[in-house]
Amino acid sequence: MATAAVPAIECVGASKKFSGKYAVHGADLVVQAGTIHALVGENGAGKSTLLGMISGRLAADEGTLRVFGDELQSSSPRDARKHGLVVVYQELTMVPAFTAAQNVFLGQLASKSGMTLDRTMRQRYLELCREFDVHIDPDVPVRDLSVSQQQIVEIMRGVQAKGRVLMLDEPSAALAEHEREVLYRILNRLRDGGTTIVFVSHNLDEVLALSDRITVMRDSRVVVSGPRSEWPTKQSIVQRMVGKEVVIEKRTERHSLGEESIAVRDVSLPGVLEGISVTARAGEIVGLWGLVGSGRTTFFRSLCGLEHRSRGSLALGGAIRPWPRSMRSAVASGIVMVPESRRQALVMGMDSVANYWLGRRSPGRGWLSPRRERSDVVRDSAFFGFNTKRVQESVRTLSGGNQQKVLLAKWAGYRPKVFLIDEPTRGIDVGAKAEVLASLVTLAKEGATIIVTSSELEEVLAICDRLLVFSHGRVVHELSTRDGEASVEEIVRFGFGESEAAA
Repeated sequence: MATAAVPAIECVGASKKFSGKYAVHGADLVVQAGTIHALVGENGAGKSTLLGMISGRLAADEGTLRVFGDELQSSSPRDARKHGLVVVYQELTMVPAFTAAQNVFLGQLASKSGMTLDRTMRQRYLELCREFDVHIDPDVPVRDLSVSQQQIVEIMRGVQAKGRVLMLDEPSAALAEHEREVLYRILNRLRDGGTTIVFVSHNLDEVLALSDRITVMRDSRVVVSGPRSEWPTKQSIVQRMVGKEVVIEKRTERHSLGEESIAVRDVSLPGVLEGISVTARAGEIVGLWGLVGSGRTTFFRSLCGLEHRSRGSLALGGAIRPWPRSMRSAVASGIVMVPESRRQALVMGMDSVANYWLGRRSPGRGWLSPRRERSDVVRDSAFFGFNTKRVQESVRTLSGGNQQKVLLAKWAGYRPKVFLIDEPTRGIDVGAKAEVLASLVTLAKEGATIIVTSSELEEVLAICDRLLVFSHGRVVHELSTRDGEASVEEIVRFGFGESEAAA
């Protein structure tokens, strides 16, 4: 492991305020060259803000930031880039209409005598795909890629930049287990080659597996920093993050279920889904699990009219309904989908009140009073554990966990019969995860039907009544989780298409 007398990054008394409140307050941070340094904390602790100040995306209000001994200019991404800092953000920063290959080389085109070297870039792109062990068509627009594939393309761009310091904000939040393992190998190889890596993550298994040093933030401050050897367990990190023990509880009490609320039969989408049938009852939580590309998100999109070539039959409360051909028709029938990507589902420059009501005002019924608008948002957002004093702050300034609570509240406001919830805990801290999962259980107790997908199998098993395993566009296994005997190993084997797991 490479070391150096001069730190790769040094922050002294770094502070940043938003709306008069400290997002980061007096942060001291030292990152040694040639190491992997993890930055952890609850949502809103200040991790991403500190990363933004180091990268030059945000101007520090107070303090000094140095890279390899040189002081950074305030709020200058170009200066940070000149010093060798490359940043991969949690919220993707690509051009949707550009191809995957074009996005990898944004701002770093290979050229000679003023001519771009398209063949050279294409060859390098394919090399990166082999290194990442993925198959992403270089010519497909990124808007047509899954969130997982877009995340990989974003990370490939960071690796291609060949910076001295690579900073990653939740790099694996949208990745499947296999993709995470490939990413870890690449990061370790980069570290061994002398690259310094700083990453923010809520995946504490990942933090313990990768890090040489771990820094914990809480309430906008750095509270402790130490070598990996000082952190024996995940719980030891969590206790410093939140000041108390936090555990995602597995359901022990089970409420009675109502009548069948939704039944979909023979859902198909050419080349993607094949003959999927799912039923669920009022008050039931049905989990969908599968590897990236297994079809679970596409199944949700089909039910909400977002996949126009999909076919199937739909019954709600025993009554046959037309197959949804738009999101509007799905919502009108009582089905809503909470999508995986918060940035695509919320308008970041608006506050929570505006996001909640966006698209729901009906000119025929007149306009609601500001007081009524706010009271409804406060009621529904409080249900999901959101600090209601912040409903009129810009969503952009909220942590990922609070954005997720706003998103859940927005769709709960439609009072649907069926919730389709895609990756409800992606990129949020363990405390917020526990709150969000508990709120879903409460929704079910009140009679809602919830169908939820997650890459975190243990979280799905903790709350669902039944689990459906997806593989290659089909449901390959179904099991009840009410008896608590579900085998993670068996489920994963089915997810990989190993049908002999039933033996």
